[in-house]
Amino acid sequence: ARPDRFEDLIALVALYRPGPMDLIPDFIERKHGRQKVEYLDPRLEPILGETYGIMVYQEQVMQIAQVIGGYTLGSADLLRRAMGKKKPEEMAKHREVFAAGAAKNGVSPERANQLFDLMEKFAGYGFNKSHAAAYALVAYQTAYMKAHHPAAFMAANLSAIMDDTDKVRQFHDDARTNGLAILPPDVNASDYRFVPVDGKTIRYGLGGIKGTGESAIATIVKAREAGGPFADLFDFCRRVDKRIVNRRAIEALVRAGAFDALGGHRASLLASVGRAMEAAEQEERDAQQVSLFGGADSPAADRPQLVECAPWDERQRLAEEKAALGFYFSGHPFAAYRAEIQHFCRSTLARIAPPGGGDEGSRTVLLAGIVDSIRWQRTGTGRMLIVNLGDGTAVQEITVYNEVFEQCRNLIREDALLLVEAKVRQFRRSGGEEGEETVTRISAERILDLAGARAKYARGLRLLVNGEVSGGGARAAAGVAKLRQLLTPYRNGTLPVQIRYRTGKAECEMRLGDEWRIKPDEALLAALEEWLKAGNVEVVYQ
Repeated sequence: ARPDRFEDLIALVALYRPGPMDLIPDFIERKHGRQKVEYLDPRLEPILGETYGIMVYQEQVMQIAQVIGGYTLGSADLLRRAMGKKKPEEMAKHREVFAAGAAKNGVSPERANQLFDLMEKFAGYGFNKSHAAAYALVAYQTAYMKAHHPAAFMAANLSAIMDDTDKVRQFHDDARTNGLAILPPDVNASDYRFVPVDGKTIRYGLGGIKGTGESAIATIVKAREAGGPFADLFDFCRRVDKRIVNRRAIEALVRAGAFDALGGHRASLLASVGRAMEAAEQEERDAQQVSLFGGADSPAADRPQLVECAPWDERQRLAEEKAALGFYFSGHPFAAYRAEIQHFCRSTLARIAPPGGGDEGSRTVLLAGIVDSIRWQRTGTGRMLIVNLGDGTAVQEITVYNEVFEQCRNLIREDALLLVEAKVRQFRRSGGEEGEETVTRISAERILDLAGARAKYARGLRLLVNGEVSGGGARAAAGVAKLRQLLTPYRNGTLPVQIRYRTGKAECEMRLGDEWRIKPDEALLAALEEWLKAGNVEVVYQ
């Protein structure tokens, strides 16, 4: 449309709804002079000129009734209401009144009926211009801010809805799509609200972390301003008021990554919160006593250290992050599976398109993603499950009817990976006063977990076994025993196992007998990868 005046924005707000949306192409063609603008009566030009001869607003219908049909303003509003309700007996009365008034104004009965038909058609979904103008003004102002001050604009929006994690995720995704960088939360850099760092960068607000609270964050910021950046977790616990910043708040900050810049990994930091708080409380007690030996600081060797433990893997790190922020911030757990799943599911959720060929068209697709959220919804025949599935490119709503749910109820849980054979269907439904609207619905027909998908689509499991069985004798026997131990709990499956062995002089590949076909469970693959290393364990596809 390339609007170049405010009136165009008002018209497009009113037109961009089911029903009048069909007129947008004509509006554009007429605006750019590629389609002739014609009026049934010259007196219509001052009324319809701003919308290029197209009836868009309810006020235009009322003005036409006044100018052509001789209606008063009050009776024109009654006509508008009657047209909106579409009551045949009322419309028949108004048609007679309009025709009589039009005749007094020199309009033939045929032209009056033609004009009344047009008014009746447009009034059914006409929009109130005063409402459209208010929306257009806000849209114009916010579009200007978003275009010219994107970081400040998005930081303000994120701060306004920071208690609603679903909306925070939407604005976060929109900011990233528009080229903005959102820095992670940081106890040494973040404030309570989201703040712009520069024109293209926003710092995540600590108030957007679940389980913190405004008073706790204010206490943290005050301590930081008074004593400078925190040195580590122990320094943080020593300096903040622990009556306000409690253990739950500190653990939430750790899960969200707000201590990442202070050293240590998140698993160690989380395990050390209790130790850090105890050390801070002990230091406070010591400070209230006069040291017998007059010493002020304890030797460095006596200062507490972070608890040593294994770091979280990517999946757990993201799951903990989601628990604190409400969504995956630094990545998406589906990324760990993407390469394997592309063997049998090549489309992303962002590319799921509705079927073609009519209102009731449908097609079957294979979808894959991580369960983002689950909710039950009542229907006329019972209940159905609504699963939001995400893969890092988009989140799609999947309907799971009860008969499908009963077959896979143990698979559907938050943060689980699912493969869904689904039907994508497009249909039209009533949109109330705005007419019909097109709706796309995705309904599950079958649901698998990754083990089930591997059993269905994979051709085998290939293991590269070299040093584990080389050298012969006891070492080889121990390697074979280890392999037998790992595979035995997963026997009687569908996937054949291939063993590849390579030395400096030769290599061979052998296939275990059918009695050693296995179930490709995630726990089995993890145990094999721990023994043989990840690159030596491969699920083979066609």
